[in-house]
Amino acid sequence: MTIGFVPETSSAAVSLITRTLEPAEWADMGVPLLASPREVVKDLYARHLPAPTTAVVAAYDPDGRIRASASFAFRTGVVDGWERRNALLSHLRRVIPHDLRLRKPVRTAVLMVCRDGIPGWTAEDGAWMWGLRDACTLHGLRCGSYVTLTGDGWHVIGENRAGRTPNAASWSHDRAGTPAVQAPGATPALRRASVR
Repeated sequence: MTIGFVPETSSAAVSLITRTLEPAEWADMGVPLLASPREVVKDLYARHLPAPTTAVVAAYDPDGRIRASASFAFRTGVVDGWERRNALLSHLRRVIPHDLRLRKPVRTAVLMVCRDGIPGWTAEDGAWMWGLRDACTLHGLRCGSYVTLTGDGWHVIGENRAGRTPNAASWSHDRAGTPAVQAPGATPALRRASVR
């Protein structure tokens, strides 16, 4: 009998890899389409004026009206959905009670991430998508659309819908002249909006 250390398995690495979603996996989930993505993006943008490295999560009633939303700063380079899920769940809990008592979710959560870089899917987007799906499950919500807001405009991942405005650079124009303007790279304060 040999006594020694058991070599570390790659299960930790495998679990990290599985906490992300590819666009094809996202499409297979049957995420409900936004009736008017342009209006949703414009509304969320107007409520939160997100700068790059800001996420906006919103919960919508079955009739399509926004119930609550929150925006928060995030670290770049995170490709593990676990961290993204925890951030989303924390902010959802602050702005809307869970619906876990319902047999079937009735409200839908939508996530818009304002970031630098390409408008298409990235590994970081995969982590956000995994995080959104898991946070929705744990909060009793339906998982809705995932939208990126880059310098090229907005793009609904998994759908062929996009637009040029607003974009990731719009915030600097919309905040010009106000005392609350944040420099690029600064961490914006948490902003919450609740609509009933």
